[in-house]
Amino acid sequence: MSTPSSPEQPLSAEDETLARHREALRKRFPMPTPKPRKSRAPLAISTLLIIIGAGLVWTDPSYRTEHYSSTVGERRELDLVDGSKLVLDSSTRVEVSWHLRSRRVELSTGQALFDVSKTVFRPFEVDAGAARVTVLGTRFNVSREQDAVNVALMRGSVSVQSTVDPAQQQRLAPGQQLAVLNGQLQPTENADLSKILAWQERKLVFSHTPLSQAIEQIQRYRQAPIRLDDQSLANLPISGVFNTDKVDDLLDLLPHILPLNITRDTDGTLHITHRAAKK
Repeated sequence: MSTPSSPEQPLSAEDETLARHREALRKRFPMPTPKPRKSRAPLAISTLLIIIGAGLVWTDPSYRTEHYSSTVGERRELDLVDGSKLVLDSSTRVEVSWHLRSRRVELSTGQALFDVSKTVFRPFEVDAGAARVTVLGTRFNVSREQDAVNVALMRGSVSVQSTVDPAQQQRLAPGQQLAVLNGQLQPTENADLSKILAWQERKLVFSHTPLSQAIEQIQRYRQAPIRLDDQSLANLPISGVFNTDKVDDLLDLLPHILPLNITRDTDGTLHITHRAAKK
């Protein structure tokens, strides 16, 4: 036998009223049309671009690089796009790179005078091997030799930092100079600016300069190598003012003022040896 179905419950007066007017109520109070969900892609892309931009600013990438050099005996003047000026001494090589947050010069070899235009947000950095010089706007001279970097300040302010030991850092005032020997900052000294900048007038000025250091400077103005074959001569002092256009005349003069001999190979290589005392 089938189970009898439950009898339908009678509608209340309120339900009957709602049923009669349901369609009229729907038309008068329609349900809001659901809005399409916004894609999150544009927001994600914007966030990604912000992150990439912040990363680029933080890493300070280079967007332009320039290479300059001077030949033996040449003095070259450069005007950079930011208004800074460089003067390259003989046999000098530099690489200038422009970054988002900085301006940088790598002094590979030689000597240069920098006259830097001032900007608040883009410091000017000179990397010379064991030394890094940072400025905002100033005039200074940097000379790079085999084991030493010499920085002299004419105007403004510079910070010199050892790249071997970054904790070593020193700020210079106008008229001061500082040497970095084998990555170690030496005490600051008063600079003899006329002597330091004599190369711009094609002069070499030595004042009790050790022969080995003098040879490094002379080599800058000579194509063929100069060999100091006897290291016992390295600390012999040399003094005087000499013409950089006539360095061979200076070399020929050395045997007359120091106890040494000079010989030349067929390719122009010059050898300096000790001269034995006459019996």
